[in-house]
Parts: sequence; C-alpha cells; structure tokens
Amino acid sequence: MELPELNADAVDRAADVLRPVVRCTPLMPSPRLTAEVGTPVLLKREDQQLARSYKVRGAYHLIRSLGADERERGVICASAGNHGQGLAYACAALGIRGTVVVPQNTPRQKRRRILDLGQGLVELVTTGSTYDQASAAAHELAEASGAVHVHPFDDPRTIVGQGTIAPELVEQLPDLATLVVPVGGGGLISGLALWMRARRPDVRIIGAEPAGAASMAAALAVGEPVVLEEIDTFVDGAAVGKAGVLTFPVVRDLVDEVVSVPEGAVCTEMLELYQVEGVIAEPAGALASAAAKRIQVGEGPVVAIVSGGNNDVSRYAEIVERSLVHEGLRHYFLVTFPQEPGALRHFLDDVLVEGADIVLFEYTKKNNRETGPALVGIELESAGDLPGLLDRMDASPLTIELVPPGSPAFSFLL
Repeated sequence: MELPELNADAVDRAADVLRPVVRCTPLMPSPRLTAEVGTPVLLKREDQQLARSYKVRGAYHLIRSLGADERERGVICASAGNHGQGLAYACAALGIRGTVVVPQNTPRQKRRRILDLGQGLVELVTTGSTYDQASAAAHELAEASGAVHVHPFDDPRTIVGQGTIAPELVEQLPDLATLVVPVGGGGLISGLALWMRARRPDVRIIGAEPAGAASMAAALAVGEPVVLEEIDTFVDGAAVGKAGVLTFPVVRDLVDEVVSVPEGAVCTEMLELYQVEGVIAEPAGALASAAAKRIQVGEGPVVAIVSGGNNDVSRYAEIVERSLVHEGLRHYFLVTFPQEPGALRHFLDDVLVEGADIVLFEYTKKNNRETGPALVGIELESAGDLPGLLDRMDASPLTIELVPPGSPAFSFLL
C-alpha cells in the first residue's frame, strides 16, 4: 500500500484515526521543575496512555492501515518493551496475530505486559542483549514468515502516529514555548517536529537522549546515522545503537537541539518524579524532564513528555545507586588495613567525616584477608564533604584508593 508522506497533514490524518482509540493524556504542572527551571514546566503524561506509553500511537496507526492480506500474514516487531506492548494492544483490538522480539535485558514487567495485552494473539521471543540485536532477529523472522514488520520508529506510519501528541498538546496549551522530547531512534520527536514546524514554528523543540546511547547526537556529528560501538542499556526505552534513516533528516532539519543526559541524572529525576509528583516513570520516561533542568530555556511554558511508565520495581535498588553516585553522595574505596589492633577504629574515627555512613564493607579476597584490601562504600550527607574526606585519607597511614565511577574496576567490583 502507499505510505503516508512525512508532513503535518499526515499527522492530522493519523490523529483522526487514533482519536477514538487512544487517550488524550493529561498535562500536569510541576511546581518542582518550575522552581528549578525558572519558567512554568508541565509534564505530558503519556505514561497514562494505553499500555502506559506513547508507543501505542505509532503501532496502532501502522497496524490499522494494513490491508486484509497483510493482516492475514500477521505482524512482527522488535522492541525494548513499550512498542511491543503497543503492538500487542493493537493485535488484540484488531484480531491480528503478532510476534514481539525483545532483548534479554527487557524488564520482566514489560515482557509480562506484552503477553497480557496480546490476549493470546501475541508470541514473545527473547534474544540478544540490545534492541539492535533484537531488531536484526525480527527482520530475519519477518522475511522467513512473511509477517509485516512494524518498525518502532523508522516507518512513516509509526512516525506520524507518534506525532499525534503534537496537535493534542497545542490544544491543551496554546502558548507552548518549548517542547522537550525523549529520543531513542527518533520516531516520536520526528512526528512532533513535522507537525510543530508547519503549525507552530515558534515552538522550540529539544531532544533528550541518554548519554550512554546518544545515537542521534552521533549521527548529527557526522551527517548520517552511524552505529555506536558501545551503548549503556539502562535507559532501555531509548537505548538505540543507530538513529533511524527516516528520522535522522527530520531531526537534523527541524529540531533545534539534541542534548545528552547522564544515566545517573535520569535516575535522580525518576526518584524526584516519584517522591514529589507521584509519577512512576521508567528511565526513558524521565529523560525529557531530566533534560529540562539542563538546558537554557526562554520565557513561556516548557513541556516535558513523560513517555512511559512501565518500570520494573526490582530495578529501584540500581536506580537509587546510580542516582547517589551521580549526585556525588556515594563513593567507593579500596582500603588496605594493616593487620594490627586499632586500624579499623582509626579509619572510623579519624578518616570518616561526621554523618558519613558505611554502606558496604567487603573484603576483596574473602579467603585471605591479610593480603586483600576491603571494598568500602561510603555515603555522604553532602557532595561538598568529599574533598575533606580525601584529604584525611591522604594523611592517613592506610593505603586507600578511590574507585572512580565509570572505570573498569567500578563496574567489576560493583
């Protein structure tokens, strides 16, 4: 069939198709972010969308457009979780069989939801360690089976479907000035930019992608999509190793700026969203609001899209850990204690700052404590306490080595 053009009119037509299906998600003011940013900040709550993510907009729009013979062949997609849930919802609603291929690190909660939403019509396949590996497998399965491949971001039908947030948003907030959008492969921001540039060219559009998987920034730097050598898959909903072929030129030509957000800052924002606003966001869902605090904004309201709320509660220990390390509140050291009385007491009394807590104490050689240092985790009340702590460590007769975040030793020991 003929694919829709990538323009604002196509987004409006997609909105007509989706209006009876998807939810018009709320726009929620955030006093916390407003105070931090210095201008009104609102959250577009796509975490309250069907399947708890905006991804259902693109998946449903694409699948709804298929002809009878294509529906008979079934559909298949690769997904980090949310797009697969959108496909599963569409399959159940339209009576179409589907397959979702996810990487092995996809949270259990997302995998279970895919099967629940599919209502027996959807099969789940788990393979590879990244979205890109799952995508390659999905393409192979589609070619072998004849199923229609439903791309999560690099298909015109997906792009314009995801872009339907734009007219909905402007109707809710006519004086919108800045829009901050999470970026993985670029489908969402491309659809939004197509509509905004034609209907509201005054709106500033900022993309936010995880620093550990900044594929769009890499593409913009060299002028074409490139494969990242390594990616951090923690922000699983946006951990894409190569920007889309269709989405890249749209972002290049229509988006004002793309910024990278450290994974630790995403974790801090996830915790603040939960503790202050009561929003349970997944990592990708907190990307835009985390970025809003890191960009220069002008006058007028800022909207950050909370793109998804499919977070696995079992990940919160890691979320807290990454946040504390990023905020400079938790540090790890290798401490060699001499085998003599009072060595540990000296460390506790003369080295640690008042209020500091030892959150981890573990000998690195459990079978020979006389030759192996201890790994000691210390949590500070303030990041400003670190210089004094390091000075006391330097003055101590103990051998103490800081394990810097991001180092091979840090990832190996923790």
